[in-house]
Amino acid sequence: MFISKNFSDKDLVMSFINGDNSALAALIDKYRSRIFGFIISKVKNKEVAEDIFQETFIKVINNIKKGKYNEQGKFIVWVMTITHNLIMDYFRKQKKRKFFKSTDDFNVFDFIKNGELNVEQKLIKEQVLNHLKILINELPIEQKEILQMRYYSKMSYKEISENCGISINTALGRMRYAIINLRKIIKRKGVVLSQ
Repeated sequence: MFISKNFSDKDLVMSFINGDNSALAALIDKYRSRIFGFIISKVKNKEVAEDIFQETFIKVINNIKKGKYNEQGKFIVWVMTITHNLIMDYFRKQKKRKFFKSTDDFNVFDFIKNGELNVEQKLIKEQVLNHLKILINELPIEQKEILQMRYYSKMSYKEISENCGISINTALGRMRYAIINLRKIIKRKGVVLSQ
C-alpha cells in the first residue's frame, strides 16, 4: 500500500492493524523528532533517550496489537503518555524523583508523594490514579486533551498550542476550565483523592 503524508493518524493505525508495517514506520517518522526531543529533554542522555524511544514504540506496537488503542483521543497524546510513563520508570530505577512537580496552582495531583512507598501506599496511589483517569474522561474532549498533554505528557503550553493548532491563551483557558470542571466532578461525586 502507498502511504501518503496526507493520511491521518487514524488511517495509519488502521493500516498497521490490517498488516501494513509501512504505516507504523510513517507514524514513527511523523513524530520521531517531537518524541525523541521530549525524552532527551528529560533524561539528558542520548543513549538512554534512544532506548526509551525504542521501548515506547515496542509498547505502542504491542498495545495496538492487543486492541488497547482507541480513537477517543489523539494518537500523539496516547504515545506521549506511554513515553512519559517509561521516563518515569527510568527515573524510578535511578532512584531519582524529578516529576510530578507543577508550578501551576492545580493541586488535584498533589496527593502523589515522592519517596519510596510501602505496598499499601502503592495500592492506594494506584487506586487514586485510576479514579482520577475515570474522572478526567468526563471532561469535554478539548479540555481532556489539554489536561492529559500537560500533566501526563509534561508538555509545555507552547508545545500544546503547536500540537493542537491553537494559541497559548486558548490552551491556558481550556486548562483553566478543565481544572474548574474536574473539581466540580470530584465534588459532585464525593471522591476523596488522598492517601
